[in-house]
Amino acid sequence: MSALELSDYRRLVIKVGSSLLIGADDAVNRGWLEGLAEDIARLQHAGHEVLIVSSGAIAIGSSVLGINRRRSRLEDLQAAAAAGQVQLVHAWQEALGRHDIAAAQVLLTPEDTENRRRFLNARGTLAKLLENRVVPVINENDTVATEEIRYGDNDRLAARVAQLVMADGLVLLSDVDGLYTADPSKDANAEHIAEVRRIGEDILAVAGETRSDIGSGGMATKVQAARIATHAGCSTIIASGKVDHPLAVLASGGTCTVFRAEGTPAAARKQWLAGVLDVRGELRLDEGAVQALQAGKSLLPVGMAEVVGAFRRGDVVTLVDGSGRELGRGLAEYSDEEARQLAGCQSEHIEQRLGYRGSSVMVHRDDLVLFDND
Repeated sequence: MSALELSDYRRLVIKVGSSLLIGADDAVNRGWLEGLAEDIARLQHAGHEVLIVSSGAIAIGSSVLGINRRRSRLEDLQAAAAAGQVQLVHAWQEALGRHDIAAAQVLLTPEDTENRRRFLNARGTLAKLLENRVVPVINENDTVATEEIRYGDNDRLAARVAQLVMADGLVLLSDVDGLYTADPSKDANAEHIAEVRRIGEDILAVAGETRSDIGSGGMATKVQAARIATHAGCSTIIASGKVDHPLAVLASGGTCTVFRAEGTPAAARKQWLAGVLDVRGELRLDEGAVQALQAGKSLLPVGMAEVVGAFRRGDVVTLVDGSGRELGRGLAEYSDEEARQLAGCQSEHIEQRLGYRGSSVMVHRDDLVLFDND
């Protein structure tokens, strides 16, 4: 991978596994972390937006509580996560702070990325942090998750975060420098796979047989994460983190495996919206709103002439013009009751109408797709 290719990614999600971040004494490897923080600072100063998905809380907390995490019950691990998360985020805060970069802790559960209402809330929070040049440090909310409601590994969480924020690049730092045709630690003839254009059964089979990553996920979960991300328009890179300044090494052409995205994040989101069958309501627009949408803008409340149906925030609604012709679909930022109160309302008057300050748009341009009616 060339430096030019890495610099092409505008929004990057970096996943850091516990085997890289945590030393043999179950303490943070601060020297390695400081090098990674310097890499992140260099990316941010070059105009990139960076989000971190970081493992390590349970490992640190297990040491604090004196428990064996490999033989512990769920409640013990949840307590360890609670104790370790504080130290983990503090370590990130210190490392990034040396470069005048603020960090923020964000804990997610699967519902936050799969339930559309919570999806919008989580995305709004992350967007606001990125807008303020704050680096989100994200982990699964292990203190409340159950075995039945979990991502299961931070590779999958990182892919969902990439999908959530419409990232165009996901970097999974591993203990190996990419995907091989066999486990390189066991097979001297194993060949490195530099690029994957399509994640088919052959690639999944190779990954299942390649148990090179010593974290809880393994190579198979990384390839499954890449499958999620690439379907969302996000290219995925598996690279070695067992070097100092791993992102700098990657940017200078370090060995890795690149899973190429299927289109762009925006195109993937719009393709999903276009295929949604469960449409809950209808927004009838005035001519000014129709022209604004065709110009690539968001739908503002002032452009709504009529609200039809019952829907909640995050539901898919259809957008129609004055004659009833369907223009497209989008995710509603407000429920039908709120939308009716806001119809024809200028955005600066939303708080006055509802009693609280919500989104300035009814449907954001990232969450709508227009149909070709020619």
